Amino acid sequence: MSKFVFTWRTVLFVPGIVIILAGWPAPALATQTHGQPEGLMVHQLAHIFFIVSMGILEFWLRKRNLVREKGWRLIQLSAILFLLWNLDAIAVHFLDEQINLLQIEAMDIWRLRITVADDFTGLGVLYYLAKFDHLLCVPAMFSLFYGLRTLHREARATEYSGDG
Repeated sequence: MSKFVFTWRTVLFVPGIVIILAGWPAPALATQTHGQPEGLMVHQLAHIFFIVSMGILEFWLRKRNLVREKGWRLIQLSAILFLLWNLDAIAVHFLDEQINLLQIEAMDIWRLRITVADDFTGLGVLYYLAKFDHLLCVPAMFSLFYGLRTLHREARATEYSGDG
């Protein structure tokens, strides 16, 4: 059996690597573009498939009366939020890449300039608000996680109590 030796070298090595990596930023590349027109069409179809899937899940949960339990209610909320997120994503992709009513220009890393035609000033505001899609997607993921965790805990409690 090997013995771990605690030295200052080991204490400084890991934080040193973390500091070096944190101080060496690289682009996150969180936004991806799609090759025209096939890539975008396939991506939009994937959003539509996801919408249909979440609609079927929502229907199935209501039909089977599962939403009376906390875990399934959280999963239902997740399905609704994912459905809304996909509708939002389709709209943003459409505005970004399929119509030429908006011109988006990166001013710097934190700022964008959204230019719209004179007759479509409300479209710029709509586009800006729609870009906050994480306000739908992140709560959807948390709802799904907590719903699954609740169902798991209830199943384990039933298993240990001998009812199952």
